[in-house]
Amino acid sequence: MIFYFSGTGNSAWSARQLAKLTGDEACDITVLNELPDLADARQIGFVFPVYAWGVPEIMANFAKKLPKVQAFTFGVCTCGADAGLALKQFSKLYPLSSCYSLVMPNNYILGSDTDEEGEIREKITAARAELERISGEIQRQEKVYRVHEGAMAGLKSGLVNFGFNRFARSAKPFFTEDSCNSCGLCVRNCPAHAITLQDGKPVWAAQCYQCLRCINECPQQAIQYGKHTAGRRRYTIRGYLPQDEQ
Repeated sequence: MIFYFSGTGNSAWSARQLAKLTGDEACDITVLNELPDLADARQIGFVFPVYAWGVPEIMANFAKKLPKVQAFTFGVCTCGADAGLALKQFSKLYPLSSCYSLVMPNNYILGSDTDEEGEIREKITAARAELERISGEIQRQEKVYRVHEGAMAGLKSGLVNFGFNRFARSAKPFFTEDSCNSCGLCVRNCPAHAITLQDGKPVWAAQCYQCLRCINECPQQAIQYGKHTAGRRRYTIRGYLPQDEQ
């Protein structure tokens, strides 16, 4: 079983690719109604994006509740460049036999624009090859730590991540422009259930996971976050995948 959480599709795609290669089942933790029985599991995996060099709250909470079993375990975190100490932190919640970071296209458009088209495709191609390498190591149950922690990993995964969770996860700056057609996709897709429709327009709760699914997947590109995102491109991985990987 490979458990995953994903905002704009990078981690979902990575988990599904790994599942195909290893013969496992990929499971989106946001749609689980109850914890699965893992007593006979040979291997258990976790795939998630790095948020400010840390583990997303939803995945951390899931790991805390999941029963510990005698199985080979692995974690893969998707990131723009550095993963910090995210997987070491996760391993304290659910011990991991192997850890990997996987560079994927940038989707954090609150901080900067998306990668250029060519760079996006290059990153996905490189990730596809790396996932094949990872799958072989998993099937052989090799204990590997191949994580690009980056400079000042302790500071980033400690103080910076604390600041992100305490102050930068505000959903208040989200708003919609007049091009919003009240389709409700953002409400249905929000993993934090932080969006409701009021008078046909989305309204955000005070805080969310900052997965940015709503802003990146809006068909009208009507969602903005303060003044940071105006004029920036949107990104989801689906537009760059062949049909059999959708």
